[in-house]
This record gives sequence, structure tokens and C-alpha cells, in this order.
Amino acid sequence: MVSLAEKFKQTRRQTEALCEPLETEDYIPQPVDFASPPKWHLSHSTWFFEEMILKKFYKDYKIFHPHFSFLFNSYYHTIGERAIRTERGTMTRPTVAEVYKYRKYVDEHIEKLLQQNTSAELEELVILGINHEQQHQELLITDLKHTLSYNPIYPVYKENFNLTAQENEAEGWLKIPEGIYEIGFEGEGFHFDNEEGRHKVFLHDFEISKALVTNEEYLEFIEACGYENFKYWLDEGWNWVTENQIISPLYWQKIDGQWHSFTLEGLKPIQPKHILTHISFYEAQAFAAWKGLRLPTEFEWEAASPQLKWGKRWEWTYSAYLPYPKFKIAEGAVGEYNGKFMVSQMVLRGASTATPKGHERNTYRNFFHPKHRWQLTGIRLVK
Repeated sequence: MVSLAEKFKQTRRQTEALCEPLETEDYIPQPVDFASPPKWHLSHSTWFFEEMILKKFYKDYKIFHPHFSFLFNSYYHTIGERAIRTERGTMTRPTVAEVYKYRKYVDEHIEKLLQQNTSAELEELVILGINHEQQHQELLITDLKHTLSYNPIYPVYKENFNLTAQENEAEGWLKIPEGIYEIGFEGEGFHFDNEEGRHKVFLHDFEISKALVTNEEYLEFIEACGYENFKYWLDEGWNWVTENQIISPLYWQKIDGQWHSFTLEGLKPIQPKHILTHISFYEAQAFAAWKGLRLPTEFEWEAASPQLKWGKRWEWTYSAYLPYPKFKIAEGAVGEYNGKFMVSQMVLRGASTATPKGHERNTYRNFFHPKHRWQLTGIRLVK
């Protein structure tokens, strides 16, 4: 069994491995407010271990830099002031080299601390920090892809690293009978607080697709003028489409009559059998309506998940991100992790090809605003 110290080191190495193909210039840009630069992800995930753990548990700990707590705090009001999110890409200093020194310094102190302290509270926070960093590994790569997509020469992040080149492994429909189902995390092992509060839900019988929607299927929607017909769209979604002149999934563009998509291997022709990705909730809902079907609720998804193949895309559900019964926001900064975002967000279930191995669970509740589509999102239908 892998020790906690080794798991910590493995996670930290994996984050840096994602950055190995980068040049220094790639670490800094931030063309949109919702996607952060790689340098910030490297720093913030380190900040978490320093701020949440070393300052509390390491006797006479000397912080690496007096400004880093301010610069790399994301949204933790409990910790104090923080830099403006939209300006993360303007911070040319500290340098990338200094950020790596910061990581090394914090890593060394965490490893020493784990040799000295074996308390349950420390272990719990280190495990949370590891899972927090795994979340940022996925964000780092999806944020980076979004940044690279702005470059008109379509740069290659890494050869043979296409996270969107997957096909379905099953087809047909799975019947789920009417009944009462248990929802939420149960048992041993790590989970986030938003998964707690296992509870019963009643579900009517339904059928859920064993396959995710493919590029080929979505192309039919485009060619049927799906983006031009308001009747398939929620009002808010239709406003989003018209105001932003959306005509296709994110990263798609038509060149000489053929659809292409920007990938981490550069610009590639759309492959019809590949699983659709980079889709908003608005688009997922409109496509389902066009098909005369619908999206699953997160409860239907979880009830069916033991019999489904998942993990290739984060799958939009038709469930608002809300607290489970008896959900309680924890005291202190850790309490700001999930609960305060339970408004104006939709739940996604499953995992994606960018999700670190071992980080996925069928009770995992991811959440984003319905307009966002830079994550590896997809569609599973229900009838």
C-alpha cells in the first residue's frame, strides 16, 4: 500500500510532469478570466499546503515569501486578501524558476512534517491537499488548452496527447426500474463534503444511454440548423447562443468545408465516431430536446452508474448544484471549498480523460455554470 508521504510526492511530481512540455512563455498568459495560467496552478496548489498545513502544524515554520499568501489565494476570505482573479496572467513576477523553488521548499517541509506528525487531523488535511492538487492538474491542462487555442498557428502541446480521441465502448439503452435509491457517499476513503448526506430518492423508471453522444450525432444537430431554432433552447441558453454567435462546440471550426477541432496535438479534422466534448449545458439540453429526449438528473445518473462505462467525459446532468440533506459547511477556510458555490451551477457526473487516475468516484459532484464548456464535457441521454 502506498504511504501518504509517497502519495503526496507522486501527486506533486505529476503536476510538474504536465508542465514538462511547456516553454517559459507558456506558463504566464491568461486570455480569459475563468482559466488560470500554469504558473498560478503550480503556485496555488503549493499555497494550499503551506497555508492550510505548514503554518498550523510545523513548529517555527518560516514562510517562503511574504507576498505569496496574497498572490496565490484563490477565493478563501478566511485567509485574507487576494490578488484579482482576472489579473493572474499579468504577474510576470515571481518568475517560473522562483515558483519551482517555492514548490520544492514546501515539499521538503511537508515530507519532514509527515515523518514527525501522524495525527488524524494532519492526515486528513494532507489527503484533502492531494485531492485539491489533482483537481488543479485537470484544470491546468484544460486551462492551458484554452490558452493555446487563441494562438492562430495552433501550437502542439505534446504529440500523442489527444484527450478527445475516444470512442464509446457500449451502445443501446439501460433500463432502470422505478424505486427508492440511496444517493451520496458511503464507506471508507476520501470524498468531498458535498458528497455527504447519503439519502433516499424515489425515481420513476427510465432508460439511460450506454453511450455518450458522438461528433457524428452532434453534426446532425448542427446540419439540422439546431443553433438557429429557438424552440430547442432554454431562454437563457438562446440568449447565450445569439449574443455570442455560437454555431458549434468550443474549438470547432470549418475549414474548406470540413469541420476541424483544436486539440492538444494541434488542429485535427473532426472524427465522426469520437465522443463529443467541450459542450455547454445549454447545448447539451438543446441537443436532447432536438432528439426528443432529455438529460439525466444527477440521481438517475448515480443510480445507473454501476452499470455504465464512464470516465471519458464529465457528463452534464439536469440537476442544480444544491446541498444534500444535513449538509453542513465546515468551520474555517476548509468550509469555503464547496458550499458557498451552491447557486447558479449545474452538476456534472463521471470524470474525464484529464481526470487523474484514482480521483474519480460515482458519487463525485463536479459543478460549473451552464455556459462553460472548456472542460471535457459531454452528453448522455435519457428517455
